[in-house]
Amino acid sequence: MSSPKFIIPHSHTISKKDRQHLNNHNSLIIWFTGLSGSGKSTLANKVEERLHKMGFRTYLLDGDNIRKGLCKDLGFSEEDRAENIRRIGETARLFVEAGIIVLTAFISPFKKERQAIRKLVGRNEFFEIYVNCPLNVCEHRDVKGLYKKARIGMIKNFTGIDSPFEAPVNPDVEIRTDKMNLNDSVKKIMKGLLPKI
Repeated sequence: MSSPKFIIPHSHTISKKDRQHLNNHNSLIIWFTGLSGSGKSTLANKVEERLHKMGFRTYLLDGDNIRKGLCKDLGFSEEDRAENIRRIGETARLFVEAGIIVLTAFISPFKKERQAIRKLVGRNEFFEIYVNCPLNVCEHRDVKGLYKKARIGMIKNFTGIDSPFEAPVNPDVEIRTDKMNLNDSVKKIMKGLLPKI
């Protein structure tokens, strides 16, 4: 649905570049994608902690937290999941405009939705991290018991069980959380990330 013709965005005096200059760093979206249980939230939290200690202005958007507020009216149908990611993308874009590094930890299983978010911001303002972990390992972790519920039909359209996950073809960084420990994973991410900011 397009915006009504009478809606005209206002031009602000203070620009994104002004805010970035004040913060003394670039702003961008760091997008963690992967199956439930792959370690997205754990990694995103540790990367934010590292960036914060280095003096960068950051904010972390996490799936469960967003579902309690901004997207609490949405279910888990394919349409609602797409709208969930769209809202997160638009929110993340606002953080980029504010000069802040925003980290997002969401399954975000479909390429077209991740690509749409990439197009919302500048070419160098979307940093995609594929948190790659085999399904059987994610199921073994299953700290929330979601896979068990999906296997017996209590949860429908669950990614990896009865809904697909489209892995990134060319992510900025790929982390195999079944093979790398947390510290090494963070080091690999920071090595790729720091030149961008």
